[in-house]
Amino acid sequence: MILRARDIVLLGAMVGGAVALFLPVGAAGHWPAVDLLLWLGALILAATSALRYLALALATLLSLAGALLGAAALYGLLMAGARGPGAWGLWLGAIVLAVLIWRAMERGALLGVRDNSILINLTAPILLGLWAIFMWQVLVIGFMIPPVLLPPPTAIAVAMVASSHDLVADFVQTFIRSMIPGYVIGCGAGFLVGVLVDRIPFLQRGLLPLGNLVSALPIVAVAPIMVMWFGFDWQSKAAVVVIMTFFPMLVSTIAGLAALSRIELDLMRTYAASYGQTLRMARLQAAMPFIFNALKVNSTLALIGTIVAEFFGTPIVGMGFRISAEIGRMNIAMVWATIVVAAVAGSAAYGALALVERSVTFWHPSLRKAA
Repeated sequence: MILRARDIVLLGAMVGGAVALFLPVGAAGHWPAVDLLLWLGALILAATSALRYLALALATLLSLAGALLGAAALYGLLMAGARGPGAWGLWLGAIVLAVLIWRAMERGALLGVRDNSILINLTAPILLGLWAIFMWQVLVIGFMIPPVLLPPPTAIAVAMVASSHDLVADFVQTFIRSMIPGYVIGCGAGFLVGVLVDRIPFLQRGLLPLGNLVSALPIVAVAPIMVMWFGFDWQSKAAVVVIMTFFPMLVSTIAGLAALSRIELDLMRTYAASYGQTLRMARLQAAMPFIFNALKVNSTLALIGTIVAEFFGTPIVGMGFRISAEIGRMNIAMVWATIVVAAVAGSAAYGALALVERSVTFWHPSLRKAA
């Protein structure tokens, strides 16, 4: 059997863990019970690699069990006092855990392809996210990084709980009051102008260069002007979002309306369909993948634009205001808490649009599932 790179890493980790069991307590980040758990986790991974006749679901469960054992052992080692670059037992455990998570994600992905279950398909990204957060905690504490540079996730969670009222108010101001109106207006205007340009072709030569010019304007230059024009409340932030989302939707709508093939257009002509009937029954359907791509991209652009615009003037509420104020007070944990809220909100908006896209464009080849 040919040894692959991960098998060599696994073998080295298991040998190192076995040797560490006989070291004095506390030597190089060594505690016997913790090293034993790490070694057992690596042994479980070895079983999933060597016993290829195991059922895929059983191999996935074994990998997850090994990953949980490894995570518990590694954190126990960290809390027991293993810190700094000299705690090689800690970093050896981190390598073992990385390989364990790798195997669990690999098995979970294969299981999702075979069973086509949404819950199983979410296993890999959830595991990757949890592993990234866990390793963030381990690396920050293990290398004794000052919280002012990078706080651990536990400190961020504490800040989120302690300041939940402020975070909710910031979310309402930034996401609900500022971003959503600008997003709806910008995407709606881009779509309507795209249909108009498709109907009147000569407008394409005049509007597209102007739209490209507006989209190229730096947001840090536009935001102060919008604040001067529309005031410090949500209207100026919505105006920035309109500028950011209009052109992507315009370009995507024009490209989508032109995506219908010549055969399909000729078919509509044989039915004596008018422009409006062709647009409603055929061209808009073909343009939906393009339109949803623009909606998804704009959902993240709109949130970024709103937060950046709040740096240049806002009431004493909002995610941008919170980041600016807390960074001035060196409250880095609160800054990261605000970033987490923004990231979750943006990801939720993107995911919701992706779910709607799947229901609307189920006919598209990219969304068809093999039987």
